[in-house]
Amino acid sequence: MTKKLEEYNKKRNFDKTHEPRGRKEKSSRKFRFVVQHHIARKDHYDLRLEWDGVLKSWAVPKGPSYNPKDKRLAVMVEDHPISYRNFEGIIPKGEYGAGTVMLWDYGTWEVLDGKKPNFKKGIIKFKLYGKRLKGLWTLVLMDEDNWLLIKDKDEFHLYDNILEFNTSVKTGRTMAEVAGEKTTIELTNPDKVIFKNPKVTKKDIFNYYENVAKRMLPYVENRLISTIRLPDGVGGTPFYKKHFENLDGYLGVKKMRSSGDNRNDYYYIKDINGIMQEVQMNSYEFHIWGSKVDDVNHADILVFDLDPDENLSLSKLREGVKDLKKILDDYNLESFLKTSGGKGYHIVVPLRNKTTWKNARSIARNITKLMEATWPDKYTSNMKKSKRKGKIFIDWVRNIKGATSVAPYSIRLRKKATVSMPIKWSELDKISPDEITIEKAIQRLKRKDPWVNFFA
Repeated sequence: MTKKLEEYNKKRNFDKTHEPRGRKEKSSRKFRFVVQHHIARKDHYDLRLEWDGVLKSWAVPKGPSYNPKDKRLAVMVEDHPISYRNFEGIIPKGEYGAGTVMLWDYGTWEVLDGKKPNFKKGIIKFKLYGKRLKGLWTLVLMDEDNWLLIKDKDEFHLYDNILEFNTSVKTGRTMAEVAGEKTTIELTNPDKVIFKNPKVTKKDIFNYYENVAKRMLPYVENRLISTIRLPDGVGGTPFYKKHFENLDGYLGVKKMRSSGDNRNDYYYIKDINGIMQEVQMNSYEFHIWGSKVDDVNHADILVFDLDPDENLSLSKLREGVKDLKKILDDYNLESFLKTSGGKGYHIVVPLRNKTTWKNARSIARNITKLMEATWPDKYTSNMKKSKRKGKIFIDWVRNIKGATSVAPYSIRLRKKATVSMPIKWSELDKISPDEITIEKAIQRLKRKDPWVNFFA
């Protein structure tokens, strides 16, 4: 941990906040500055001046003023990383400085007379070259961390009340819009290796989801989710995440109880930024409920997972997929096919009319039992591995309230970076269940969407 940023890092939980982790950086030839409007426990402005690899920082309760008669209190706070100059967004409730941060001004600055500024005592005279703050300024130390920020007289000192500027210089948004909308996600630890052979980094995965997010979003938005996280990368221990401690505007929360579960803070993705933020938080595999968050008691999709005995041939597996499709066709249930990214295929049925979970369970169970009764030597509804010797286990029990299935376009955390990829029925005999990697998936986005009628 960089000593200068030790206090900054200690005050923040980077598993919860989107603020950049504190690392000392090489200063640019022209020193940069930023002013951030920060509505936290109290409304104030943060002045930050780049120096010696960090941002020297002051909280200015009343904000800067162009009137030389105004001597504005500026309380020096801990040094911030230089990358903080790009931060705009929400600091979540319960975290240090919780509230909304907007980029109010930025530019470069210089010390007058080329003197090295003394941040521990004395007076610092400097010039700002910002979008809104310009000209000569002075910081005067009074005692301990309390300074005064004063505008010096020059050609700029007669400017009107600059605090009437109420939008971001970066995005053009108001504070309310920053609070209500999402910010660009800043990726941390981009070089962390997630898959070894072939090598895939966190940045590769982030780029993949950026590419597929528009196609993926209709299948994951406003559905309760669970994800598989791998915070330590290759060799680390993955874990399921279905509850969320940090509602920060990127994701939605649904307060409800599920049988056998004492926690009630389930969460869901609202937009593309939600997908990307989950990836930033080391969630690489996405699983979804079969209902929308606004009506969790009614299913709107059915999912059948065909999981073959490990010694079963691929041709037998494909035969099973075709048998199931025929039965679904006979029941006038339009179905869509995707690879599992593992051993099998998934068949997904959108329900044009939502139904109760009890009814959804009965439909899925009855179809599976029909297959099992018609071809007892080929299919089983028993999940025990000892019962599926030479057979295909048709997993229908995902069609109950609270169960999840892997989302279309989700990466699978298997030996290689495969994808659960929507494909056309005509591609069944051409594409194996674990054939589509993230590279192939991105290439396939150039083609027509094979599930274009899923929500028709």
